Amino acid sequence: MPTTSATPLLETEVLVVGAGPTGLMAGLVLHRRGVQSLVIDGKAGPTRESRALVVQARSMEIYDQLGLAEQVLAGANPAERIQLGPDAAPGIDFGRAQEGWTRFPGAQIFEQSLNEELLSRTLTAEGAAVRWGLRFASLEVPTGPSGRVELQVEGPDGPLRIRARWVIGADGASSPVRHALDLPFEGITDDATFCVADLRGVTGSPANSLTARFGRQRFAITFPMGPGGHVRVVWLHGETEPAQEAALAGMREDLALTYDRVDWFSAYRVHHRVASHFRQGPVLLAGDAAHVHSPVGGQGMNTGLQDGHHLAHLLADVSAGHLADAALDRYERERRPVAMTLINATDRAFGVIARPGPGTGFLRRRARDVLGVLAPRLLATELGPYVAGLLGQYRIRYHAVPKGDPVPRWARDPAVGVRLPPTEENAEAHRPTGLPDWVEGPFTFSPDLRGRLRTDRLYLVRPDGFVAASWPVHAGAVAVADVREALAAYVVRG
Repeated sequence: MPTTSATPLLETEVLVVGAGPTGLMAGLVLHRRGVQSLVIDGKAGPTRESRALVVQARSMEIYDQLGLAEQVLAGANPAERIQLGPDAAPGIDFGRAQEGWTRFPGAQIFEQSLNEELLSRTLTAEGAAVRWGLRFASLEVPTGPSGRVELQVEGPDGPLRIRARWVIGADGASSPVRHALDLPFEGITDDATFCVADLRGVTGSPANSLTARFGRQRFAITFPMGPGGHVRVVWLHGETEPAQEAALAGMREDLALTYDRVDWFSAYRVHHRVASHFRQGPVLLAGDAAHVHSPVGGQGMNTGLQDGHHLAHLLADVSAGHLADAALDRYERERRPVAMTLINATDRAFGVIARPGPGTGFLRRRARDVLGVLAPRLLATELGPYVAGLLGQYRIRYHAVPKGDPVPRWARDPAVGVRLPPTEENAEAHRPTGLPDWVEGPFTFSPDLRGRLRTDRLYLVRPDGFVAASWPVHAGAVAVADVREALAAYVVRG
């Protein structure tokens, strides 16, 4: 796209390319932290299709920090268990296994379009409206540390230049920003076709449960979207890309699932990919631009929301001078392993389990009978909260130093790198009207019933609620040298 010096120029501290859930989350957190930022998107407005569905527990904690959790709960359909077949009982109650570990046990069926509408509406109400209809054209990254990134975009009124200190590429799996950086998108594409359908009038589908359905050839998971048998069905069809009617006919016959109307249908190959790097100088990738997953586990949108939240806080701390620029390396070091875990465990495991065919169908049906007995018992053991925490995405540990480096004294406490216990007092400290530059203190909280925090230690807590450092308290005080060592390492080393 040709431009000249006469092309209009906008300047901002942070430019967010892409107004999906990831980009909108980043934009809102940056705005609340007082960072000059701009969110753009080539679309005319928020997504209208349902697409991603599930908001997991950790994402609900983030919405709670932003004062938006009640709006999500008011518009969501809750799901607290996974049922193995439409007539199975009692199913796998993962919501109960999450109780005490999060203030939002279970999952909320709150589709992507509703997430986008809520976040974009909030940004508009706070004077930071998304600039819709601005389509990415090119990217110029400075060679020196003090230069600014410049984007060329095409808008309804013609070409436009946007200059920013940092750019967040949250522009989806086909990310033009990632392509402009020439970053490899490493992984595989599933050789089978995923089918997704939003149906009305489905019978025999529990209102508050995810349901695994086992046919002779196919395996599907249904997600409750609301009253009147409003259900999302996701299944692997096979190695061909079927027309809508052919795919639905096969699903109806094999899974004995009936419905009145189809609201939306899509068939596509699923990619399991992660960008080789999440940061290249002043440009950072988040959400689907950085990693793409299977839609079945309800993890992809949540990982993106948490990417946006994490990265926005980090950029705000650097912008305010609390952290050095080198601390931005922490984003890739902390968030890329989360994406890799999802791909290596959740996505590929489902690809094996859901493979179409009579042989895998027979094994699945046998496994269903065993799981129906064993799964509730396993959730009642110590393994239950662990698995439920992975599903809810709150069982995350961010390592204080790169893998292989010696662990300093301030990082040896098991509480370092995990989020604060989910008490109301802890939540309130992170739920101000406008998010602070840093959580000030010290605060004294009620006892941690699970013993994850100790009364004889002082903790440094990041704005995202994760513990950054811990020091022993002697005679009511901590050693100044110990505090200085941790702050210097945390700020400079990233």
